[in-house]
Amino acid sequence: MEKVLVTISQAPDGTYWCHTESDVYGGGLNSAGSTVKDAKDDLQICLEDAREDFIEHGGKPYEVEFEYKYDLQSFFEYFSFLNVTDIARRAGINPSLMRQYASGIKNAGEKTYARLSACMAGITKELQAASFR
Repeated sequence: MEKVLVTISQAPDGTYWCHTESDVYGGGLNSAGSTVKDAKDDLQICLEDAREDFIEHGGKPYEVEFEYKYDLQSFFEYFSFLNVTDIARRAGINPSLMRQYASGIKNAGEKTYARLSACMAGITKELQAASFR
């Protein structure tokens, strides 16, 4: 199975775009949608089309697994159940500034992304350790 990194970002017109960081079946894949889910669904259609074309030209198909890298707008649009303010507090980021990052008014720097990544890793660990009786 080939793992392929996909970058998801919000365009200036408010749509969401996915693009593969490496070639899949002989080329890069790009997709778009009005939501992140729509863009991901469109990416799956692009993958199926590329796979069919690859097979038609004599290629041997292989399994592809996408791993996603989000900008802040895309992340909070897709994971809308997460509270931006609470995550900002957990990460030690000013909640008002974080809402500006999430809405695209301001751009976060590498240090902010690193803090958010560490925060999300902690949340992931907590969720994996949780269970219900």
